[in-house]
Amino acid sequence: MVDAPKPLPNNRPLSLWQQYGPSEKTVRGIVIGGITGGIEICITFPTEYVKTQLQLDERSSTPKFKGPVDCLKQTVKGHGFFGLYRGLSVLLYGSIPKSSFRFGTFEYLKSKAADERGNLSPMMRLACGLGAGLSEAVFAVTPMETVKVKFIHDQGLPQPRYKGFVHGVGCIVKNEGIGGIYKGVTATMAKQGSNQAIRFFVMETLKDWYRGGDNSVVISKPLVGLMGAIAGAASVYGNTPIDVVKTRMQGLDAKKYKNTLDCALQIWRHEGFFAFYKGTVPRLSRVCLDVAITFMIYDSLIEFLDRYWKKK
Repeated sequence: MVDAPKPLPNNRPLSLWQQYGPSEKTVRGIVIGGITGGIEICITFPTEYVKTQLQLDERSSTPKFKGPVDCLKQTVKGHGFFGLYRGLSVLLYGSIPKSSFRFGTFEYLKSKAADERGNLSPMMRLACGLGAGLSEAVFAVTPMETVKVKFIHDQGLPQPRYKGFVHGVGCIVKNEGIGGIYKGVTATMAKQGSNQAIRFFVMETLKDWYRGGDNSVVISKPLVGLMGAIAGAASVYGNTPIDVVKTRMQGLDAKKYKNTLDCALQIWRHEGFFAFYKGTVPRLSRVCLDVAITFMIYDSLIEFLDRYWKKK
């Protein structure tokens, strides 16, 4: 049961977020974040599939795909509509813990760093977002992304080896050891850390600007979605080069790179600067939709939970 709001010195009532303790905020972030992640990935996976295929399609005299639309057409023609969902199970299994770690960590860090009104300073927005990104990278994203990329890459082979999630993971661990699902961990930490630092910074800044610092002000869901899309776009242009390197390090041809830095150098030498922005268009559409939907779902579930708890 939630007690009646206590007024702040300026006579503003405490928002519900301010009334919860750090442990309650963390648990809410973990549970609702996980539910949010599962719903979101089912909606946006096809754009993730196309983005990954384009990033794995290294420049050559006879490129396999002419662009995102051509990739979409070839996939549907060769594998049917559900070919766009190859590897979904991997992301679905991973999206729940990923989103749980992301929002759980962010809510925990925010509860420690926010001022008496529940607001974060610009530096704390970046720091909390960075912490959330590093947390999800280590505990969920790296193994999930590695298996996903190998599954998608495997589909392009004349004779695909992986028969399903369990079989695929078994093959990877058998051939490469447990480290086989932790390929590109450095690049993934850099990607997720910068991703969430940018997204949460932009999102918290836009929310604070709209509310005028008063967290009791409710923001409409369409506006939350718009803010999320802006935050997503900012993160795409800020770290797509890291995403390209991460994808290459997690592909089936990763053995030709000594490490993450060597991968980046080889891309620069053999393919040029713009190779670091391969897949930007499909990634931009996916990420903007992804972040917009994620924050809309998350905020909606938080509000629903708040109303339920208030009735108790």
